[in-house]
Amino acid sequence: MLIIQAEKRDSKIKSSVIREKGKIPAVFYGRKEKSTPISVSEPDFLKAWGEAGESTIVGLSYEGKDLSALIQDVEVDAVRGNPIHIDFYVTEADREVEVDVPLQFVGESVAVKELGGTLVKVLHDLPVVGLPKDLPHEIQVDISSLTTVESQVLVSDLALPTGVKPQGSMDDVVAAIAIAKEEEEAPAAEFDASAIEIEKKGKEESAEGEGEEPTKAA
Repeated sequence: MLIIQAEKRDSKIKSSVIREKGKIPAVFYGRKEKSTPISVSEPDFLKAWGEAGESTIVGLSYEGKDLSALIQDVEVDAVRGNPIHIDFYVTEADREVEVDVPLQFVGESVAVKELGGTLVKVLHDLPVVGLPKDLPHEIQVDISSLTTVESQVLVSDLALPTGVKPQGSMDDVVAAIAIAKEEEEAPAAEFDASAIEIEKKGKEESAEGEGEEPTKAA
């Protein structure tokens, strides 16, 4: 388990001051833990976040206690893209939790490679329930089974760790194949010579009438 060192944070100190010191303002809470403001090292958190994501348990070392927690929420700076605040949810070893696990698409599809199909990723993560120790970092989706344009990968086709159960229907589509339809060309308009002759005749008659005096009223 990845361990993140946490320090007690004075909520009166501005977050910008904390971040200037290379730390990130955070908070942890849980069913049996009250909301507690903390700060964590930015390099340590980025390492743990990159390896564990938001579906794998990390350890919080805080004032002599070792807490098991999920990275519940990460607020990211809209411009720089770096994390500026973190929520940790403290878990209990014997109590199941629900998380969204990222899907990792692996393998090669014959329908894409040889039939001109396009892989459509219907789901990008999967909500699951399980004990904290059983939660995976990611779930692999093998697309090599997509051999025809009608092929699909369903939730029921995924290999989940023992003790981890998907939420929702087992018949939900995870990935499928799409074939681009060729657009039909609109028929070219036929050349109508008679229309040009009529238009030309109308212009000639109009020109002949321009030299005549207008009729005066009696």
